[in-house]
Amino acid sequence: MESIRNIFRIGMGPSSSHTMAPRLAAILFSERTESSASYRVRLYGSLAQTGRGHLTHEALRQALEPKDVEIIELVHEELPLHPNGMIFEALGEDGSVTDQWRVYSVGGGALMEGDGSELQAGGGKIYAFSSMAEVLGWAEDSGLALWAAVERHEGPGIWDYLNQVWRTMMEACERGLEAEGVLPGILRLRRKASSVYRQARRLNDLSRRTGLLASYALAVAEENAAGGIVVTAPTCGSCGILPAVLRYFRQRHEVEEKEILRALATAGLVGNLVKRNASISGAEVGCQGEVGTACAMAAAAAAQLLGGTPYQIEYAAEMGLEHHLGLTCDPVAGLVQIPCIERNAMAATRALDCAEYAILSDGRHQISFDQVVETMKRTGHDLPGLYRETASGGLALAYSESHKNGTDQKPEPV
Repeated sequence: MESIRNIFRIGMGPSSSHTMAPRLAAILFSERTESSASYRVRLYGSLAQTGRGHLTHEALRQALEPKDVEIIELVHEELPLHPNGMIFEALGEDGSVTDQWRVYSVGGGALMEGDGSELQAGGGKIYAFSSMAEVLGWAEDSGLALWAAVERHEGPGIWDYLNQVWRTMMEACERGLEAEGVLPGILRLRRKASSVYRQARRLNDLSRRTGLLASYALAVAEENAAGGIVVTAPTCGSCGILPAVLRYFRQRHEVEEKEILRALATAGLVGNLVKRNASISGAEVGCQGEVGTACAMAAAAAAQLLGGTPYQIEYAAEMGLEHHLGLTCDPVAGLVQIPCIERNAMAATRALDCAEYAILSDGRHQISFDQVVETMKRTGHDLPGLYRETASGGLALAYSESHKNGTDQKPEPV
């Protein structure tokens, strides 16, 4: 497996697949084609269908400025290896193509070459593990915690990076808790994190837990929707779940920061396994690959912070993913807002529920985390394309049908 730095990427929202990765691809292409006069970018599949709502065009133009960019959307075509395909063309003064690059956005801000090889960051393949079973075997033989496997393979420098990740997550949360108003886009969706947080602080202990977790998740997810700087965990669309759970432990249970970073390491390991053996791309496997994986990561982190054994941590992660199987990716109007933002809040509370349930057990269960990951992959490939980040099915279709007669009217904030 590769470095967990590729699970935790710091960048601009609202989408790791549609904003971060295309922007990175444009930067890389411009660096190798500095003498070009202008550019042409062809967007295929999901990128073409929901790119405008995800600010793909803005990300490309920002990365390629000050040169002119022609962007062509091929909504009914897909390149062979992934639904999020792009072809960059560098043009000369006479309009002739001087260079061309086929590249894919494969989830979590990662890029894949046209030949199927992934563009690596953070040292390429550095882990000896390819499954949770192997990780658990290592923990059994060594007697060490799961986070220790990260330090063993990544080196001590990983802690400085995870500290930066943690700081960025909390900065996004703070901004989101303070901000009010309406999110950008045609939905005119009101920010809710601030009001939920204020109300949660007045509730009793049982209700306060749900309110605080929800407010933290909403805060980060709303910052992402507004194009703020966030951390993929493992994607932008699911970036509020893990920070919400970790902030809850840090503030409500006064967990030391060292333990938070170790929980981040374990969460990154879980996300890495899903990415290697299935996918974290909504365009490829639906939202189960984004929110489901994030819930598994947060559940594993929470179980570790609760003092769980490696087997209890694995069980928590398994439940976090298992109970999101089949979740579709159906963003209304192609924006990372409805149902994405609320899904972050719901998954954050579910993650803690999974962790607490796992701690009540001895960690033994019938279906393993690895089996659930494989099931998620198969389920995602079985989903019809309109339920995989195309904004043409599910809730997106329900919204468009209900607003057919009022498309020319400016909707009230909701």
